[in-house]
Amino acid sequence: MSKAKQHSYQPERDVHRITLYSTVYPEHQYTSKKERLYLHFDFACFYAQIEQLRKNLYGIPLIIGGWRKQNGQVKGIVATASYEARKFGIKTGMSALEAWQLCPYVCMLQVDYAAYSAISEQVHSIMKSFAPVVERYSMDEYFIELTFMKDAPRQELKSFAQKLQDTIFEVTGLVGAVGVARSKTYSKLSSSLNKPRGITLILSDNDEKAHIHPLLLNEVWGVGRRRHEHILAEGYKTIGDVVERGNVKTFIRLFGANFGKMLFQTITGKDQGRVMDEISECYIPKHGVSYGHTFSEGSCDVQRIRGEFAIAVQHLCYRMRSYQIRADSYSGAIGFNNQELPGAGFRFITRAHTNIDDYVFSACMQKVMPLIEKSAEKGIQIRNLVLGTHQIDKTKQMNLFFTDEEEHTARYKAIDEIKNRFGPQYITKASTLHRVKGNTHFLERNGQGE
Repeated sequence: MSKAKQHSYQPERDVHRITLYSTVYPEHQYTSKKERLYLHFDFACFYAQIEQLRKNLYGIPLIIGGWRKQNGQVKGIVATASYEARKFGIKTGMSALEAWQLCPYVCMLQVDYAAYSAISEQVHSIMKSFAPVVERYSMDEYFIELTFMKDAPRQELKSFAQKLQDTIFEVTGLVGAVGVARSKTYSKLSSSLNKPRGITLILSDNDEKAHIHPLLLNEVWGVGRRRHEHILAEGYKTIGDVVERGNVKTFIRLFGANFGKMLFQTITGKDQGRVMDEISECYIPKHGVSYGHTFSEGSCDVQRIRGEFAIAVQHLCYRMRSYQIRADSYSGAIGFNNQELPGAGFRFITRAHTNIDDYVFSACMQKVMPLIEKSAEKGIQIRNLVLGTHQIDKTKQMNLFFTDEEEHTARYKAIDEIKNRFGPQYITKASTLHRVKGNTHFLERNGQGE
């Protein structure tokens, strides 16, 4: 097949952009330091907005991700909730049963991923008509590189943001909030200040002091529960506390030389975050790739759970081939339906660095099947799985440990070409057809590991 006819890999096709990074890692920053301006656009209750528009459900408490079984039992996880539902205390991530208990007449719908993705593509196209560099961070969040307007008057920037909002509303019927700031982190924080349709401009030190500094530290990406606890123990509660009396040495002591320095810069608004228009051909993920999936209900069906791992390996290896990386060390975990039980972690190695499904799946099953079978024997239902690379290899050295690797490589190259051209649904291994039954609030959910 000639190179001209080959179709490009799409390593992010089924990846929620938000899983690519949870903060501004070094490889996501500009190498040069200069004044920049960023715009962050964030839809309010994106899934719920779309369903309210499609089905005229305005004014009705609505959650996306829940459903009822035939016996009336409420199942699922809240992927998002409308503002009408949030008034009852319903939040993203809680079980649909909890949401129903808070509001017995809540309307429940399953995620229509294809529809939401199509609208997200439409919005991305609109964004590209306003600025050349646009990053679709997730289906409902976008960054725009706005440095070309960094010297524009405040009113001009506000008019730009207003026109963007109006155009998106005219085309899609959806509303979102805008934040404009001098750092990528602060633009993301500022868009959350005036939802669902506000415009917040953070253009000066005084703006940051008035609007950003009072925010709690756990609102900054990269500050999860455990990191937040460590920072609180040092006497810092708000962003302003770190800006006014924080010391980078403290963060380096807490989180290491690289991450500590990066997190300090992020919190203080000094990051040089790069607006990643799309992953470029030369981009190689520094931290590897991973895949995670939560079943609608727990399962003890060994073959179906084995099939879910086959799907995980398929996604993982496709993305490795996309990025032209390999791995010989992998890790993962299985989680149980009973949340009181700790998950079971595992690690396995292949005989050499590889990105071929067959080799990875074989090594994975040798390690994982005993865990699955043992859980099934005890009647302990498995609810989720995670699989990712542990160590990656970016070289293209010949592999001496797999005698049939050349044959496998040629076969998967042909398979990938079909997937790239027509989509992943047209060709797959038989082992991946065994899935755990039920609806899932995300059909595909995989990302890049840290």
